[in-house]
Amino acid sequence: MLYIVGLGLGDERDITVRGLDAVRSCSKVYMEAYTSLLSLGLDPAALANLEKLYGKEITVADREMVEERVDQVLLEAADTDVAFLVVGDPFGATTHTDLVVRAKKMGVQVKVIHNASVMNAVGVCGLQLYRYGETISIPFFTEEWRPDSFYEKIQNNSRLGLHTLCLLDIRVKEPTWESLARGKKVYEPPRFMTVNTAIIQLLEVEEARGGSAYGKDTLCIGVARLGSDDQKIVAGPMEKLLDVDFGPPLHCLIIVGETHPLEEEMLEFYKM
Repeated sequence: MLYIVGLGLGDERDITVRGLDAVRSCSKVYMEAYTSLLSLGLDPAALANLEKLYGKEITVADREMVEERVDQVLLEAADTDVAFLVVGDPFGATTHTDLVVRAKKMGVQVKVIHNASVMNAVGVCGLQLYRYGETISIPFFTEEWRPDSFYEKIQNNSRLGLHTLCLLDIRVKEPTWESLARGKKVYEPPRFMTVNTAIIQLLEVEEARGGSAYGKDTLCIGVARLGSDDQKIVAGPMEKLLDVDFGPPLHCLIIVGETHPLEEEMLEFYKM
């Protein structure tokens, strides 16, 4: 059996009782570590906390392992019980849907154990979940690569009066272009996009596109470390949020659409 277990958003204690039972019953435990991270990060001490609570040694599965060597995990799951731990909910990233499809094609049984994810926990800011449009991802811009395909999605949401949840890029164990060209991988230091960087990039795209999907005065909500004890939520005009220090990762951003009176009442608690 392959158990795909959601860990929630905060720390090692956010796993469900059902998820913990599954992990403790498995002979091998992997933790996916590139689509998201728990608020405690991946330093050795934090990983030790997970292993102590779960009572299992945990193998960290980076992007290369998940995308290139995941068949190894599935072959193990064909013979024994294997847990694959995912921050948030197992289906918060398409990577994990692909894992289920590949497992089923190999005849491996799969059991999914759900948990809270950014997609529902973001409701804490006061905006009603059914009033969100399509969620977007914002990647880090580089000198050569400045993708802006997310702009049309924000524009469509705006026209419908819907809110837009923006998931911000994280880069963990990413090889440098130079090292790939030389054939020997050297990895970049981990990087986590801040609300501030996301806004700078969004305003750059709006200036280039000129479609009035949003602007510097558009009401937005910056969220940091959602689900943890020190989560931070600040609402204000897009340009004003540039001055806010949201602290350590992970961050996300919400572009606010048309608001219901109850939503407006909740937002008042978070406004600058």
